[in-house]
Amino acid sequence: MRLDFDVAVIGGGSAGYSAASTAQSLGARVAIVDPGPLGGLCILKGCMPTKTILRSSDIMALMRRAKEFGILPVDPRASLSAINDRKNKLIQEFTDYRVKQLKDSRFTLIQERAKFISPHEIYVGDQVLKAKSFILATGSVIANYPVPGLKETGFITSDDVLQMREAPKSIIVLGAGAVAVELAQFFLRIGVTVTLLQRSAHILSKGDEGLARPVEHRFRLEGMELYTGTNILRVEKEQDGSAVYFQHEGKEKRVCAQVILQALGRRPNIDGLNLETIGVETQKGHISVDAKMKTSRPHIFAVGDVNGIHEVVHIAIQQGEVAGHNAVQPENEKEVDDRLKSSVVFTDPAVASVGLSEKECKDGNIPFLAASHSFDDHGKSMCLGETHGHVKLLCDPFSGEVLGGHIVGPEAGELIHEIITLMHFRGTVKDLATIPHYHPTLAEILTYPAEELLEQLTT
Repeated sequence: MRLDFDVAVIGGGSAGYSAASTAQSLGARVAIVDPGPLGGLCILKGCMPTKTILRSSDIMALMRRAKEFGILPVDPRASLSAINDRKNKLIQEFTDYRVKQLKDSRFTLIQERAKFISPHEIYVGDQVLKAKSFILATGSVIANYPVPGLKETGFITSDDVLQMREAPKSIIVLGAGAVAVELAQFFLRIGVTVTLLQRSAHILSKGDEGLARPVEHRFRLEGMELYTGTNILRVEKEQDGSAVYFQHEGKEKRVCAQVILQALGRRPNIDGLNLETIGVETQKGHISVDAKMKTSRPHIFAVGDVNGIHEVVHIAIQQGEVAGHNAVQPENEKEVDDRLKSSVVFTDPAVASVGLSEKECKDGNIPFLAASHSFDDHGKSMCLGETHGHVKLLCDPFSGEVLGGHIVGPEAGELIHEIITLMHFRGTVKDLATIPHYHPTLAEILTYPAEELLEQLTT
């Protein structure tokens, strides 16, 4: 087999496949190097499996509220083995489709680990592969954090949750990022006693505090023991389970559970690539790239989780498309525009954002106006019994162009796309206020802050 290519993509997940497909469509001879299991993080261990199991816990939560809606109360019970069986069936279908794409005759798929031996050569197994350009798309892995006693005591990760057949009676969740809070609420809703410990002053600390508080309130209403502003001191294996000692509000406290879920974060999967030998720069473990997705070596690109810019799938795909294009057509380069960066956390209430936040505007000295409206003062959400949270819009104080939008509440992950679409076309609060919205719908809540901002514009 001739191992000499125009472009070699290392990693066959969402970002890698996007890069490979783009490069091939432009006429490049493309290799995809991935040791397997094939499918990528999103399909195998991330977005798709977690959202599948969350659907089960959401249904259980609604069943427990039956009396609230005039329905005879029920006492639902969960089977984690059945929940994961359903997940496995769906994920196998998604995986089979992705593997079929990777094995398409348009590409040369090499199921081996990659290791750079020179800027244009990698080892794949016992062979040498040469390429004019490389695109690194190896994703991320669960990070280890130096919590005293944690390794000795034992813990599970999000990967383990997706394989569990029996739910523990109690669990301590370390961390409060998206993965941590989604799984914490999942376990809570299927009947597990849950304690969540977070170092920062609020959960989802990368976002605004106002987005986190309604979620925290819902967690506590549902029975979660939630501590923020903590400092974990040590973990110990004790007679009644695994104990975590921590400082909270100036006092040392102890919580104990059957299982500890370490959900403190992930890190780029770059071990063994030998990047330091070929001069590819990294910063805090992430591969440094510019807007063209180029590393410090101009013919080597990095896309998706490995660059740490914004670790969500649709942006990884955009980055892959840009890198695939630039690797083949350097005379006509493209850049990734992060103006529409967005994120969704699939808790209940869900949290979604796009564009700039108030903090980012203030830090960047960007003029803005902001207005919000609460779901507990909105007809459709009251009908649904989903009144936690609010919507917020930010706009330019002169033109009225929407700079950002934030939603914490029912169907936030769906509603955010109305703001994304508006911002894609550089729409204004006047546009949003005058676009017809059906009544009663959740979407019409967005018109209320738009109308408020329209009255405040500087003319």
